[in-house]
Amino acid sequence: MGEVGEFEELRPLLFSIAYRILGSVGEAEDAVQETWLRYDASTTRPVSAKAFLSATVTRIAIDVLRSARVRREEYVGPWLPEPLLDDPYEDPARAAELAESVSMAALLLLERLSPLERSVFVLRDVFAFGFDEIAAAVGRSEAACRQLLVRARRHMHEGRPRFEADRRERQELARRFFEALAQGDLEGLRSLLSADVQLVGDGGGKAPQLARAVSGAENVARLLASVYPLMARADITFEPHEVNGQPGALFRDRDDKVLHILALDVLDGQIQTIRSVINPDKLGHLGTVADAWAVDQEVKRVRKRTR
Repeated sequence: MGEVGEFEELRPLLFSIAYRILGSVGEAEDAVQETWLRYDASTTRPVSAKAFLSATVTRIAIDVLRSARVRREEYVGPWLPEPLLDDPYEDPARAAELAESVSMAALLLLERLSPLERSVFVLRDVFAFGFDEIAAAVGRSEAACRQLLVRARRHMHEGRPRFEADRRERQELARRFFEALAQGDLEGLRSLLSADVQLVGDGGGKAPQLARAVSGAENVARLLASVYPLMARADITFEPHEVNGQPGALFRDRDDKVLHILALDVLDGQIQTIRSVINPDKLGHLGTVADAWAVDQEVKRVRKRTR
């Protein structure tokens, strides 16, 4: 197999590594492309293309993440990862680790780690790389990598929920949630939400968003039950779809353009967190993006007509 063939075979793995380190589809794709350019420019062929390419994409992602941290500190409103509808990398032997590590909740926990801790955790606990390979990728000794992993695991463990829902339970709860959402069923929504549920929106200052996170089952249910029927009258539709391996939905305007996504965290039989990404910069990889400001104005006109 030639260099191009080797690279294309490993592209899904490289993207999945970069996405988990960066939390950005666009930045991950750029990191993979830069990895190819370095691979193509190399005058010597590595013994292991997988080891070389994985190490290269990791180092590139670490550099990008360090500069991205500064931008995220200046981000307008809550920052959420770019939504990923389908993870291109599959490994049946590590399916559980892959699914858990790509969820928005996990990616937000990873944000607490330093770039090196994050990279070591992703390479070891998600993709099962050996410590010799990890050390070569991050430029640290194997002993140092083991210490980085210990710290990373501690931070991740402290932030993880105590109870997790199985896939079937999540899907059933999501089905009932979106059914109640479509009907504007206040009581139905309220019954599915945990008492301290949070609704978090990411508009990045580039689209209408919640001024702050909305908390509590009553507040969140009332907001959802009042807003989404109005959106339906403005010809906004949604299709249930997994978002970062969790239940969610993709919302579109009447011209079939992507408006925003919702992702649900389901734990212990209830919805704990609802995350909405409407920042157009984070939706372009999903299709043509709608004008969220125009949709917002139309929804407001619908509200006035129905009073």
